[in-house]
Amino acid sequence: MIAIVERLRRTAAQWSRAGVDLLFPPACLLCHADLAAGPSTTDVRAMCGLCVACVRDLLTDGPRCPACGEAGTGCRRCRAANSSAVNEWQEIVLLGSYGDRLRDAVLAAKHPAGDALTGSLAELLVERHRSRLESWDIDGVVPVPMHWLRRSSSGTSAAERIAERVARLLSVPLISALRRERATPKQNTLPVADRWGNVRGAFGRRCDVVGRRLLLVDDVVTTGATLKACSRELADGGAAAVFVAAIAKADRLTEALP
Repeated sequence: MIAIVERLRRTAAQWSRAGVDLLFPPACLLCHADLAAGPSTTDVRAMCGLCVACVRDLLTDGPRCPACGEAGTGCRRCRAANSSAVNEWQEIVLLGSYGDRLRDAVLAAKHPAGDALTGSLAELLVERHRSRLESWDIDGVVPVPMHWLRRSSSGTSAAERIAERVARLLSVPLISALRRERATPKQNTLPVADRWGNVRGAFGRRCDVVGRRLLLVDDVVTTGATLKACSRELADGGAAAVFVAAIAKADRLTEALP
């Protein structure tokens, strides 16, 4: 009897979705094209609510240095030194370069109306790097925190939304292990050489991280200063290892470290 009721419930849900799609045809979360007009509605829905063209554009990135994320299979700086000593984290994965279609997606995801798109980007990130992410044996996912003043003005935090979806997809807990101690100027408003000083001491720990292998998540990597500061705080708190995942990296910038 229970099995029959469950089948009826699923059938009703399917008919309900079909009715909604008939009245309001599903559209791509990024370009707003009609998904029903695409090659296959079923295939498109499996692509996180994005059309085939947008998925293709978002997945054009080539090989990247596993240590710092720069385009290419490895960079001189990381080959010459231990990656965690240089970057403060062990390894990094990215969806792609901060430009063109991915830049549009990241900017849209910074607003409350873009929360669904944020989830789609997180799903693409995980599916692209699932084997590598799972090989890290992560104990929890930590979002880069946003100061409460900025959060109240923006209405959302892309890093938190991405981290929530990544944690769910990897079946590991979301851990709000970090807090923003002070409201710093936005990194992209400062000269590259000033960005490390801007976030030095800007983060604190909210909970015990001793012995944990953590995945630190943000939406965009520019100079890497914010991720370095957060990774250092987690490491100082006794984290066994810190890895990084982000949607995009601004490859044109090079950080001037102290």
